[in-house]
Amino acid sequence: MTAPNNNTNSIWQFATSGTIYFGRGCRERVQVELTRRKLRHPLIITDQTLHRLEPIREFIDELARVTSGLTVFDQGQAEPAVETANLAIDAGKRAAVDCVIGIGGGSNLDVAKLAAAVISHGGIPDDYFGFDRIPGPVLPILALPTTAGTGSEVSHSAVLTDSKNSIKVSTLSNWLRPACAIVDPELTDSCPRSVTASSGIDALVHAVEALTARDYKQMIDVDPQAQAYQGSYSLTRMLASEAIRLIARSLVVACDAPDNHAARDDMSLAATLAGLAFSNSGVGIVHALEYPIGALTHCGHGEGNGLLLPHVMRYNLSSCQETYRHVAECLGETTPDMDASQAAEAAIASITRLQRAIGIPTQLRSLGLEADSIPLVAEKAFLIRRLMDLNPRQPTLADLQDILQAAY
Repeated sequence: MTAPNNNTNSIWQFATSGTIYFGRGCRERVQVELTRRKLRHPLIITDQTLHRLEPIREFIDELARVTSGLTVFDQGQAEPAVETANLAIDAGKRAAVDCVIGIGGGSNLDVAKLAAAVISHGGIPDDYFGFDRIPGPVLPILALPTTAGTGSEVSHSAVLTDSKNSIKVSTLSNWLRPACAIVDPELTDSCPRSVTASSGIDALVHAVEALTARDYKQMIDVDPQAQAYQGSYSLTRMLASEAIRLIARSLVVACDAPDNHAARDDMSLAATLAGLAFSNSGVGIVHALEYPIGALTHCGHGEGNGLLLPHVMRYNLSSCQETYRHVAECLGETTPDMDASQAAEAAIASITRLQRAIGIPTQLRSLGLEADSIPLVAEKAFLIRRLMDLNPRQPTLADLQDILQAAY
């Protein structure tokens, strides 16, 4: 799918999943969608921990009764390696599946996307790394998130870990957007506190970076890979802003009172809204830095992103003061007597407090990153031009090292 020419300087486009269901119990709509689309041989991609949970097990058992042949791949893992995707692809090919159902966090959903692409078009996952390399439609993907964070159920990206080169690699194509996103907050109720915290802060990063991405009218002469995204515009800013408001209201509550369904519902909605925003606007150097950090330390994506966010905000402050004033307003941190500078500082301080309140790591050393790896991380991140070009302030290699040192 060819990207539009953003150099027209006056056009933006918005893309997402074909259908989005939201609400407790909406996972039952999967059967309706399979019937409507005449799909009878699904490949379910999940992991063993989820497969053992009663709601997931019952859901899969019911699908087995109403389909002609159901294949379950439950070897998913956090921050999945390319090899995991290959195993899922092999399982789908052997069973001649006609659709893929991803159940889990972003890791499982990303494997589902790449399985659908490779089963449809052949080759191996490596063939599709980068932007716009999938030649056409893929098997229908139905995405059921069990965490409130990644927004993968509505996004056009899939991330795997290239273990040999210690880097996370992305495949981006609008063909990867799921045919159907089924966002049932009930599936997040069993999330442990650590997962609720790390996935929730990940959604906040998505929203903040979507707001601060380069304006769509400025997307001129960017690296071709950056055209995977549109830049920030009115619709994505609206979605990101509402996501921040919901997260400010409910993330700490969801962590501290896991049975609070209203907070869980807010976080599921926030994650999807942030996914709608960032998968169109783009993200910036928080994500660029996290990719090599995650590959080196095997930390959770949300942990790494959440740790880096206030440090990147500090770096971007000179270019984003008014935007950060708006972030502070969404976080409920402004007062009538604050000027833009004070409000922006309040936004950074609020996110730092939020890190501590939900208990995510606040120093890179606590993730296991060695100090002498900082130059390597900066170099690898600097090469991810699609994210460097989207950041509101263009960093040098030395800038990235300074950010990492401050976070260390």
